Amino acid sequence: MSARLNEYGQPIGHPLPDWTVRPAPARVTLDGRFCRVEPLDADRHTDDLYSAYARAADGRDWTYMMAGPFGSRDDYRGYVVTVTQADDPLHYAVIDLRSGKAVGTLSLMRQDPSNGVVEVGNVAFSPLLKQTPISTEAQFLLMSYVFDELGYRRYEWKCDSLNEPSRRAAQRLGFTFEGIFRQAVVYKGRSRDTAWYSVIDSEWPQVGKALREWLSPDNFDADGRQKQYLSAVRACDANPEAERAL
Repeated sequence: MSARLNEYGQPIGHPLPDWTVRPAPARVTLDGRFCRVEPLDADRHTDDLYSAYARAADGRDWTYMMAGPFGSRDDYRGYVVTVTQADDPLHYAVIDLRSGKAVGTLSLMRQDPSNGVVEVGNVAFSPLLKQTPISTEAQFLLMSYVFDELGYRRYEWKCDSLNEPSRRAAQRLGFTFEGIFRQAVVYKGRSRDTAWYSVIDSEWPQVGKALREWLSPDNFDADGRQKQYLSAVRACDANPEAERAL
């Protein structure tokens, strides 16, 4: 694409004459087929979440988190009470519709309504949620809310560059890797190089389509096992001729 030039012959970005400040994320409830995403609440969710996290064999799930692990239910409740007093980050609980219990959390943070940018972060998924359709659907519901309802232009994912599970999750969901910000954060007494990923609004239709197709009932057998990996769904969407040839 050729660059646009201003009156001085300088290249400039694509115009956005109709752009307006977007709404800030709100304490909404988002309903899916496998889960519900709702505002985190200490009274409603603490017991479920602490019990769900306690199913892990050790504390490794908290290594790359800014907080945790928590030594007691009261410690975890104190953390929830503190973080739910703020609007940024805005924390949500993920509810398993089969059990009705909270099984994880995530948040919308570093909110920038003026520029239509927000980050998903503080993703703390318990063993009851990991590697289940719930984990994908919870992410999809929040992404869809940000792009389709709030009209944002950019959705970010950042993590410790050494956190390979988080990096794989971002790529699986359709985020694009943008690079490493060196020595970007100090946390838990150590330095962090931060890996940056994003989905932008022009990419969302294709990213969202693949997620919807993967989450559809047709992609799961009678025992709830996936028929196609998300990467395979995305590859077929990118090359439909190859799919027909099969």
